[in-house]
Amino acid sequence: MILTAKWRAGLLYAGVVAVVAYCLAPFYWMLVSSLRRASDIFDTSLLPTSVSFENYRAVFDTAQGFGRALLNSLIVAGSTTVLALLVATFTAYAMARLEFRFKRLILTLVIATSMFPVVSIVVPLLKLFTDIGWINTYQAMIVPSMSFALPLAVWNLTMFFRQMPDELEHAAMVDGCTRGQAFRRVIIPLAAPGIFTTAIITFIAAWNEFLIALSMTNKPAMQTAPVAISKFTGATTYETPFGSQMAAGVLVTIPLVVMVLLFQRRIVAGLTAGAAK
Repeated sequence: MILTAKWRAGLLYAGVVAVVAYCLAPFYWMLVSSLRRASDIFDTSLLPTSVSFENYRAVFDTAQGFGRALLNSLIVAGSTTVLALLVATFTAYAMARLEFRFKRLILTLVIATSMFPVVSIVVPLLKLFTDIGWINTYQAMIVPSMSFALPLAVWNLTMFFRQMPDELEHAAMVDGCTRGQAFRRVIIPLAAPGIFTTAIITFIAAWNEFLIALSMTNKPAMQTAPVAISKFTGATTYETPFGSQMAAGVLVTIPLVVMVLLFQRRIVAGLTAGAAK
């Protein structure tokens, strides 16, 4: 019996290690490739034969404009996340607490709008933004990104608010709070885990967005990081700068990893605190 339990534990750990290795293998190969010399880029060894940072220096060459692209991505993704959370928090609270006709249908339509493929709306948006002079502006990338991030944020937060008992607000109102004060002082702090989780999902989706940013900008100064990476040029006309693209991929991934690590403690702390606190 003890042996069987040990075998089960061993198989469990082996399965976890296999899944983690499978998920991290592309990121590991991207990191290793970014540290290879240009002459060794097609080397298949697990470690670079000679560590070189020339790819990272090439990424920040002024001709690439990658620093500006990172700033653009931060502005677009940050603005999309803040606006989506602001609207979604109030909308989700209303959907979770208020009773009105066709509420389920409205919530279904909200989540259904995020199922449309991006390519189906790019051409109409491009025509609209050209007519109103929004091409090569931040709002031309933020507004379409919100159209996909907002429904998902509303759905996630609605499910989270529904799990919170109504007695929390009633108790706060008995103590003298208005409905708005109960929402601001009681519900929002307890909903922090769901809000942070939704923020992470929204930020990652907006940070990685490519097609909209590619279609709505044609000036290098307004391109986001994914678009800038796709347009990296090599030393010659027919050379593909794989090393520089790998290095840029590592740099683009770092903010996402840091954000998840920073918010992870807040999420876990909020989940373990619970509503009873």
